Amino acid sequence: MTSSLSALNATKPSHPAHKGGTRAVRFAALTLAASALSLGGCGLSSLTSGLGSSMFGGTSTAASGDASKISEEQLLAAAKSTDGSTGAVEVATGCPKVLAGSRDNNLTIYEPGRVGDGLAIVHRGEITKTARECIIEGNKVIVKYGFSGRVLLGPRGKSGAISLPVAVSVADSKREKVAADALKVDTMVAIENPIGYFSAVRIISFDLPEGARAGEYEVNVSFERNTPNAG
Repeated sequence: MTSSLSALNATKPSHPAHKGGTRAVRFAALTLAASALSLGGCGLSSLTSGLGSSMFGGTSTAASGDASKISEEQLLAAAKSTDGSTGAVEVATGCPKVLAGSRDNNLTIYEPGRVGDGLAIVHRGEITKTARECIIEGNKVIVKYGFSGRVLLGPRGKSGAISLPVAVSVADSKREKVAADALKVDTMVAIENPIGYFSAVRIISFDLPEGARAGEYEVNVSFERNTPNAG
């Protein structure tokens, strides 16, 4: 990533009149570089862990103490890896899947009145990693889920803090919502350092009907599409 950014910085012209056009070129090149890195497969496409119903140590009391496999630091490190792929590699069927769909895992913010204009992009958020652990206590399923990603500064972006809203929902095998959560992810970006990273770890629970299996449920993580100036 360091060499990619160095190459982008080398394209900056000395004449101030070209500043806007250069920013657009740098954003496009940055996006292409990130996409190219994602093909390298150098990291894990998920941090999915755990088997069976004892992921948190077997009791709800242990859920907060022993469920330390997933952390914001771990996910943040994964987001910064050279693998930009998304989704989850399923290594167990005992827990609900955590999904960030191809449309839900990204959100582009434009200048007001210019949605869809590539030269008017302020910034773009991308969810690139997911993880989950769970415990099943009787008919109660408690899922510790996490995700991480990055924010790319666009040609109309500015240095400073960026906050993006995320919606989370749990769906059963019939795709009916049984639980929901909402949060915001925050990061910092700068003109000279146009990529910021974020991570989040939360807990969500739901009741499991008789005869149902936790592995049939899905935890869906998505950026809130109703964000102003989003496209």
